[in-house]
Amino acid sequence: MATFVRLSTKAKMPIVGLGTWQSSLDKVKEAVKVAIDTGYRHIDCAYYYCNENQVGEAIQEKIQDKAVKREDLFIVSKPGQNSLLNVTESNVLASKFTFLDAWEAMEELVDAGLVKAIGVSNFNHIQIERLLNKPGLKHKPVMNQVECHPYLTQEKLIQYCYSKGITVTAYSPLGSLSRPWAKPEDPFLLEDPKIKEIAAKHKKTTAQVLIRFQVQRNVVVIPKSTTLAHIVENFQVFDFKLNDEEMRTILSLNRNWRAFSGVLFSHLEDFPFEAEY
Repeated sequence: MATFVRLSTKAKMPIVGLGTWQSSLDKVKEAVKVAIDTGYRHIDCAYYYCNENQVGEAIQEKIQDKAVKREDLFIVSKPGQNSLLNVTESNVLASKFTFLDAWEAMEELVDAGLVKAIGVSNFNHIQIERLLNKPGLKHKPVMNQVECHPYLTQEKLIQYCYSKGITVTAYSPLGSLSRPWAKPEDPFLLEDPKIKEIAAKHKKTTAQVLIRFQVQRNVVVIPKSTTLAHIVENFQVFDFKLNDEEMRTILSLNRNWRAFSGVLFSHLEDFPFEAEY
């Protein structure tokens, strides 16, 4: 069973990675170390998570311990909004530059050999199309990282990205339980009765079913946790398979609900969530 996806650059990207958004400074280092020991080879980071130093320290220590080689790790980062090197649409729009300007700056990093590939996040198909049609485009995006889970299945966007040779990464695959703006009336994905029923049948946790759902769609998935037992559990998704009926049941739960509404950027002309996909 494949544990990676093949990017358009031919590079192998581990299909399950560790998310680090909102991982506290006192816990993220140990979380990364346990993840590497468990078998994770993909770590998702960002400048604005404010914990990249600790993530980097953990990785360096595991390399020094010879637990892993650097070339075996796939590290994803998203530069900060005060730099030209902005990856997400919302960050780019918050700065003085367009995302096409930012793309040229990131292309220079690829040409210099500082990064192996570049991608986007929170782009809808219209914005991706604008990028692909950019005059003088040297490096196509290999990835679009978007919120994706059974309440926001993103089927149209995923199919569009696949048609353009762009892989998709699902962030908040468990519904982003720790988001600070959660309301009591928000849907609670991990307690969905249909997902719980499927999990019980396979003797798995609901989180494992949610991660496996993405794996079977060939979507890269980056569950975040600093609970060490959960980090281990979240990687144990390659020893069972959801059948076609179970996949259809999970897909039927879509309600186009976002844990991240992007309301702070909704007034902007290029707000990415206005489009259907």
